[in-house]
Amino acid sequence: MANTSVYTGADGSISLSTPEGVEGQAAQGIIDANDLVSVGRAQGVSVSVSSDLKAYHEIGSRYAAELRPGNVTVTGSIKRAYVNGSLLKLLLGEAADTRPQGNWAQPAFNMSLLVENVSQPGVRNTVTLHGVKFNNWNYEIPEDDFVMEAAEFQALSITVGDEA
Repeated sequence: MANTSVYTGADGSISLSTPEGVEGQAAQGIIDANDLVSVGRAQGVSVSVSSDLKAYHEIGSRYAAELRPGNVTVTGSIKRAYVNGSLLKLLLGEAADTRPQGNWAQPAFNMSLLVENVSQPGVRNTVTLHGVKFNNWNYEIPEDDFVMEAAEFQALSITVGDEA
C-alpha cells in the first residue's frame, strides 16, 4: 500500500551515517566528535534530482521521436541554526583545522531524511542520499534574525522508502 500521508517540517528528522572507505572514515571522525548522527536545528533541506534527457528529433517531425536518458545528478542544500563548524569540517575534512601539504580525502557520508506523522505511527517516508559531499558552505550573520550556516551538497545516488 502506498503512503498517502502529508507532512510538515515538524514531522522530519535528519541523520547521518558513513559508507565504507577512506572518505567514510574521514566523515565518521567528524560526525562522532560533533554528535552529528542526528542533525538538529535544521531549518530547511532541499533535494533535487535531475536527469539529462536527450531528445532525438527526426527530419520532418516537430516532436521528438525518442527520449534517451542521460546523466542523473542529485543535489541539494541544508540550513542550520546551530553553528559549530561541523558542516564546514564535513566539507574540508582535515583541511578545516590545518593546511595539509598534500592532497587529502574529502569526507563522504549518507544522509537520511525521515518524515513521520506522530498521529499515524509506523507510516513514514525515508529519503536516503548516498555518498554525499558538501561542495559549498555559507555563514550568515543577519542584523535581526538567527545566525545560520548553509551547505550545498551533491550525492552519488538516492533511494526512497515508504512504510505504510
